[in-house]
Amino acid sequence: MNLKELFFRHVAQTSDEPLAIEIEKAENIYLYTPDGKRFIDLISGVSVSNIGHSHPSVVKAIQQQAEKYLHLMVYGEIVQSPQVLLAQKLASLLPQSLDSVYFVNSGSEAIEGAVKLARRYSGKTEIISCHNAYHGCTCGSMSLMGDAEFVRSFRPLLPDCKKIVHGQLSDIEQITTKTAAVVIEVVQGEAGVRYVGKNYWQQLRQRCTETQTLLILDEIQTGFGRTGTWFAFEQMGITPDILVLAKALGGGLPLGAFIAPSHIMQTLTYAPVLGHITTFGGHPLCCAAALATIGVLERENLIAQVESKALLFKQLLSNIPKIKEFRQQGFMMALDFGDKDFNFNIIKKYIANGLLTDWFLFCDTALRLAPPLIITEQQIEESCQIITQTIN
Repeated sequence: MNLKELFFRHVAQTSDEPLAIEIEKAENIYLYTPDGKRFIDLISGVSVSNIGHSHPSVVKAIQQQAEKYLHLMVYGEIVQSPQVLLAQKLASLLPQSLDSVYFVNSGSEAIEGAVKLARRYSGKTEIISCHNAYHGCTCGSMSLMGDAEFVRSFRPLLPDCKKIVHGQLSDIEQITTKTAAVVIEVVQGEAGVRYVGKNYWQQLRQRCTETQTLLILDEIQTGFGRTGTWFAFEQMGITPDILVLAKALGGGLPLGAFIAPSHIMQTLTYAPVLGHITTFGGHPLCCAAALATIGVLERENLIAQVESKALLFKQLLSNIPKIKEFRQQGFMMALDFGDKDFNFNIIKKYIANGLLTDWFLFCDTALRLAPPLIITEQQIEESCQIITQTIN
């Protein structure tokens, strides 16, 4: 049996029609098949590969760390240089209050940890999230998911969870002194790139403060420059109580984190002891890759280039009649055709034409564009030419 046949026989499938593209090598913004076909990656592994694939600095950091040590012991007991230095680096990029980092393996785990921490610290149980929100696929994180179709088959989930409309000011009144935390995306990703302005965020922050509710910001997709700043919340003039990161953090390796003030995080150390534990969270290899990734973002000044590059995408695609709406927050872009069948058909045609794109879980009429931050203007022009020609 060839590799693709083995894939279908032994690898668990999550849809009845997987792409099943066999990739032999990935480099820069490109993926290559064994027969030499090249794909332009315009989704970055869903906002993971912000500095592209196999960046030399990340590969070198992984190699050097692998020669020293890999897994040592359960998280939080042994001083491991990559963990400590990465936590210090993250704290230096964030407001002063966000000074304690708990590393995990994924975004779903980071959400789980953040919700546990909020309930433990506040002594309250109610969690509020948003309609059309996506926070992960474990039972806890799915309890916060804002689309009934995706959770119906897995109920019952966590009790005492309720939903508000993202960006709707009147819904903020549903946050009360009974609310432990509000979990919210700064930019809704799977809803098809939905965002609101500063006024909403500042009123949300004020309401959470008044009701002693912890504000948990999910920046799993938006973190590390994707919206044009290190973190999207910087553009809103607020500071969360707990920040959730993953995806691009690990530079291509699995790594997530939830970050909070030390006095809040400290509550996981008693009553009970080991209030949250993880075997592989903060794995030294992943932390070394993350440090290298942050270094690349800084040295190559990639984040400052995001908005101008995103504007070039918008300019080159703005005159296509089939695109009913172009929504964009930095390098999170949605090309909404208003037609699910057309969207899915065009995604297949892009693949045939050497372009990898995607759709959104809760907005299947729109095409997802989330290119690596390293993409050049010439590569953007080539990509948009393929997009335009294929649609036409």
